Amino acid sequence: MQEAFVTLADIKAAHAAIKPHVLRTPTMRSDSLSEHCGVPVHLKLEHRQTTRAFKLRGATNALRQLSEADKQRGVAAASTGNHGRALAYAASLQGIRAIICMSSLVPANKVNEIRKLGADVRIIGNSQDDAQDEVNRLVVENGLVMVPPFDHPAIIAGQGTIGLEIVDDVPDVETVLVPLSGGGLIAGIAAAIKALKPKVRIIGLSMESGAAMHASLRAGHPVNVEEQASLADSLGGGIGLNNSLTFRMVRDLVDEIVLLTEDEIAAGIFHAYAKEREIIEGAAAVGIAALLAGKITLNGPVVALFSGRNIDMEQHRRIMAAHYSEAVPCPA
Repeated sequence: MQEAFVTLADIKAAHAAIKPHVLRTPTMRSDSLSEHCGVPVHLKLEHRQTTRAFKLRGATNALRQLSEADKQRGVAAASTGNHGRALAYAASLQGIRAIICMSSLVPANKVNEIRKLGADVRIIGNSQDDAQDEVNRLVVENGLVMVPPFDHPAIIAGQGTIGLEIVDDVPDVETVLVPLSGGGLIAGIAAAIKALKPKVRIIGLSMESGAAMHASLRAGHPVNVEEQASLADSLGGGIGLNNSLTFRMVRDLVDEIVLLTEDEIAAGIFHAYAKEREIIEGAAAVGIAALLAGKITLNGPVVALFSGRNIDMEQHRRIMAAHYSEAVPCPA
């Protein structure tokens, strides 16, 4: 295994730096999933983070490393929603101008929440790559500082602080289930956990349609994929053809990748609400989805990460209605 590009020391430093500014989210045992799987199942409730998703950790760490001159220039980022919200929130606390570029596939509720935080929101094209092209233009023409959503050492280290908390909360953990998109989250968590407990399995989870990291790993190098609408919208977008960190870290540190259907993801969202009393978005439900679908072999304690809860509530209502109608037939 090659040396990780972001180290345990980087992650511990990030943990100390962001501790006053982010929540230390809880980990709870799921009785229903433990019974279903036959091993202890724990849920890391990162969806309870201040901005309702894990992204605040990396964004806070990245902004705290900027020089005063860079802060005066302002920042720009492409986002599928949660990174943009986290960056807008963290920037607003420090008086930094933020421009967030998103594609037309980003749900309206996520766009509106970012606007409420005072960021300049720009809807560009039909993919994360289109949004990134606009960020690149802003950096060149307007002098803004780019804060990438995943392929950045400070972002990866910030997200990796979740791994420290998982090991602290569940010291006998054997498997950790992590949503996988551009790889910043899983790269950081894997770097932290593998350094502390090398035998722990790290499994990445994504949707069947448009899983860019999975396609890139199969090809042996970063590739473009067609971005498609999904319940796990936060997992959409490419990893960048010039990816410098997360592709290699995921390749070297992640043990397995599992892909989920839209029906399986919907079942995960439903289970979270009906059994765990938690509202989560599709990207956060992939761990539950994989467990319910029997797609992961388990021999000991497992932790599934709830990464965010920024779901459109009308969409959530439709999923609940559909699953409740299937579970409880209407009387004749």
